[in-house]
Amino acid sequence: MRITHLLRAFALVLMLGLSLSPSTAKADRLRELCDVVGVRENQLIGYGIVTGLQGTGDNITAPFANQSLIALLRRMGVQFDNEQVQLRNVAAVLVTATIPAFARQGARIDVTVSSMGNAKSLQGGVLLQTPLAGADRQVYAVAQGALIVGGYEAGGRSGSSVKVNVTTTGRVPSGALVEREIATSFVSEGHLTLALRDADFTTASRIASALDKAFGEGTASPLDGGAVRVTVPEAMKERPVDMLAKLVDIDVSPATAARVVINERTGTIVAGGDVRLSPVAISHGSLSIVVKETPVVSQPGAFATGGDTKVVDRTDITAQEGSNPDAPPPMAYLSGAATLADVAKALTSLGVTPRDLASILQALRGAGALRAEIVVQ
Repeated sequence: MRITHLLRAFALVLMLGLSLSPSTAKADRLRELCDVVGVRENQLIGYGIVTGLQGTGDNITAPFANQSLIALLRRMGVQFDNEQVQLRNVAAVLVTATIPAFARQGARIDVTVSSMGNAKSLQGGVLLQTPLAGADRQVYAVAQGALIVGGYEAGGRSGSSVKVNVTTTGRVPSGALVEREIATSFVSEGHLTLALRDADFTTASRIASALDKAFGEGTASPLDGGAVRVTVPEAMKERPVDMLAKLVDIDVSPATAARVVINERTGTIVAGGDVRLSPVAISHGSLSIVVKETPVVSQPGAFATGGDTKVVDRTDITAQEGSNPDAPPPMAYLSGAATLADVAKALTSLGVTPRDLASILQALRGAGALRAEIVVQ
């Protein structure tokens, strides 16, 4: 095939409605473009143990689980000899969670449980009460409950086994109770700040203009390309939540960067809507080197008095550039493209593989013919 299925899919995605000009770009709501400074999530972490496993827990080479279980039982008044404890239905785990902004006492959040020892599987386990602390080492939630593992593992005595997905990580939906609230403040001295998720001076200016139009002149001012300062009107200073509820639904057309992202490991190429191509001539030849090993039998002549029959390898190396090594690489002329659909059509006409196309795109950018930023991952 002259062009791979991946390149065809790339061209099809580009030509399906992506050739809109900036003037007809779809407006987005502010809730998709900005975050309110001060309104944020916080990460929690804790150490715990999982019980109820069917012989798939930590063994004696990872003593964390047994030591934790012994300490737990002693706090509950159970006394026994440490050497008698060799359990395989217990696993030491790390528990992580994210507590959202404005979470109140008694609210429930999901937790993720991951093995930190050599447990084979957490399937069927129950997480015992685990305090979850923040970066300040204060406990903000407590987790407990039965695990849901998105995989399974089974094996026989002969050594045959089957494993689907990861069995050493699980989740406890709504498994943690919030015990301490995190103070959240987003209004300071009558002002609040919007942080753009993708910093851009044009987008910040458009957001300020839209807010001035909705709440009155002088309401907003862009601090830089990544933040917009908003003054809470006098009529809403006692009700800033009402202002934010109206603010986040305002439509703004964000500025889009002309960018082409190339992932050379997978051969994926994605282009943004503002990519433009100037008239350019391209000559691209690929060098291929073929190495062939052919076994050949070497034996003594018919009347030879000595020698052994052996198999030796004969190596043939052929180097070829392009389909015809005697002809120079063909030069293709692209008349330019003003829309993304035209860019996709022009590049597809070259008939090259995605890996060659990535090299061509970088060369076009170096020559100044491609109006886009090249990002190589």
